[in-house]
Amino acid sequence: MDVRIGVTNAPRELNIELPDDTDAASLKADVEAVLASDSGVLWLTDKNERQVAIPAAGIAYIEIGSESRGRIGFANT
Repeated sequence: MDVRIGVTNAPRELNIELPDDTDAASLKADVEAVLASDSGVLWLTDKNERQVAIPAAGIAYIEIGSESRGRIGFANT
């Protein structure tokens, strides 16, 4: 599952690839709980077991997507 996080005062967004078996409803509940506190930290663990911490005060938006499509290379359209 792909998660894109916009961070305030940052020109780029964070792209985190979570394990395929991540429960979207549980993830949404975790995000809502962290955003409600405004001083909390959202911890995510990616597919490679790396942990990422995002302070709630710095989150501009979060986009929760489906599984990665694995786009590689260039396309001629």
